[in-house]
Amino acid sequence: MTAIKELKAVARPRAGKGAARAERLAGRVPAVIYGEKQDPVTISLDNKEITRTIYAGHFLTTLFVIEVDGKRHRVIPRDYQLDPVKDFPLHVDFLRVSAGAHVTVEVPVHFVNQEKSPGLKRGGTLNVVHHAVTLDADAEHIPEFIEADLTGLEIGDSIHLSVVKLPSGIVSALTGDDTLATVMAPSGLKEAEAEDAAAAAEQA
Repeated sequence: MTAIKELKAVARPRAGKGAARAERLAGRVPAVIYGEKQDPVTISLDNKEITRTIYAGHFLTTLFVIEVDGKRHRVIPRDYQLDPVKDFPLHVDFLRVSAGAHVTVEVPVHFVNQEKSPGLKRGGTLNVVHHAVTLDADAEHIPEFIEADLTGLEIGDSIHLSVVKLPSGIVSALTGDDTLATVMAPSGLKEAEAEDAAAAAEQA
């Protein structure tokens, strides 16, 4: 079961750019809680705490409980904006999540057993097409990552999402069978193959 973390927040009665700017000047980050057919709740978060939490990783796949005015909200972050120059958070959006609800999330892909790929051992290069995949998951069982096994892959081979074993109850949110990575030939081998092909063409 995914660990549920707590975040401290205070109610933010006013919305709008002026009020949001005032919150940031006070060392707080404006945020909103929405969803579950309830009215949005505008809140603000401690700048240092939310910055630390975002940069700790897995922020968008972590469940949180936020208490506001005595009411506890079970949420998952859906988006956040960072300052384009200084990279500190400007705003955070949280989605309410009821027990048993499913959410669509992006989960990182970890490529394992590279040492067991004959193509990579021959000098091939792993060309990663997707560093993360979109999954439909029970909010309480969101995996931190999925593993793509490169065992046996030769130069020119690809690994697709369909061969990756997903955790129980987790399905791909995509309709196609995405290529996650391909083992590319090293540049020297490509040049040699091109020269061989040109020589064969001349002899033909």
